[in-house]
Amino acid sequence: MNSLTRSLWKPLKRVQAAWRRASPARAAEQRPPRLVLGIETSCDDTGAAVVDESGAVRGEALHCQREVHLKTGGIIPPVAQQLHRENIEQVVKEALDVSGVSVSELAAIATTVKPGLALCLQVGLEYSLKLVNKYKKPFIPIHHMEAHALTIRLINQVEFPFLVLLLSGGHCILAVAQGVSDFLLLGQSIDIAPGDMLDKVARRLSLSKHPECQGMAGGKAIEHLARTGDRQRHTFRVPMQHYRNCDFSFSGLQNLVNKVIVEQEKEEGILKQKLLSCAKDIAAAAQHAVAAHIVKRTHRAMLFCIKHSIISPQNATLVVSGGVASNQYIRKGLQIVADANGFSFLCPPPRLCTDNGVMIAWYGLLFFIAPLGIDISKRVEEASIKVPRLKMKI
Repeated sequence: MNSLTRSLWKPLKRVQAAWRRASPARAAEQRPPRLVLGIETSCDDTGAAVVDESGAVRGEALHCQREVHLKTGGIIPPVAQQLHRENIEQVVKEALDVSGVSVSELAAIATTVKPGLALCLQVGLEYSLKLVNKYKKPFIPIHHMEAHALTIRLINQVEFPFLVLLLSGGHCILAVAQGVSDFLLLGQSIDIAPGDMLDKVARRLSLSKHPECQGMAGGKAIEHLARTGDRQRHTFRVPMQHYRNCDFSFSGLQNLVNKVIVEQEKEEGILKQKLLSCAKDIAAAAQHAVAAHIVKRTHRAMLFCIKHSIISPQNATLVVSGGVASNQYIRKGLQIVADANGFSFLCPPPRLCTDNGVMIAWYGLLFFIAPLGIDISKRVEEASIKVPRLKMKI
């Protein structure tokens, strides 16, 4: 954890201790459904939601900073932090108003504490602590990527274990979800994330000036133009083909794309930051290389999990989540490899793929209602072990 968020951790420890004392299950008829408020400020979206233990979203609100960051050419952390500060109170109020509950009626408050931009995380933590201390509520610290991984269980009770691929602007992770906060890491990006790479290619192509891409984020602009581009006009080598692991790399691919852009600018005799006539073709070729790289590493992860009996072939599932999971071209490639290997293929709806308060509240609830460890009490009963008589002097 970074130094800015570490300074907030001590007060959280005291509140978490209270939560543990308060969390033993009671009979369902003795209490109303438990409600958790989720707060998300890890990057450029201020999100809040109230979710109950059945998975029903009682109320949610989201403030997106995309328009501001498009004008600056990328996310500037101090700017993002200030926007979070300006909007967090209203976003939380709106989520609570829609849900029809007050803070005093909540069972707990869950907030993203890592990973993310330190300045942005700080806003969510500070605001949550005010509520926690004022209303004496348990606090649940949330790992942002783990929340993405289990968002699917809000709409589909997929059984553990399952293979999960997390694709976003900041991460690219392959893991096996074995339970709540129980993951096996298979591979991750060794440099930049796919969303970051696509955004940078979009900026280098000046797609914000393209008449078809007004107001679109970089990755979305690449996907849009790629639909009508000819990917075969340019060929980009798929990264890490000689490395038989499940790690990813996108920085070298980005450099290859930039090199082609420079060559095309010289060929067309235009200056940097002007639109190329072949922008659609470059977008299509770049997107295809990203997709091919992701699909190949995911294919290896599937084969590994089946070979080593980590996942049963009779109940194999691939879950894909995160902002880049909304890219339909990448989804199509993953669907093909899932079908070829007998895996079910699941994605949350697009609104739950990007950062939001719903996934934070839901993951917080999973922590709140989860039993202690794995229940093997039935196995103990089936073993029917007779306890021998002991001579005891007490």
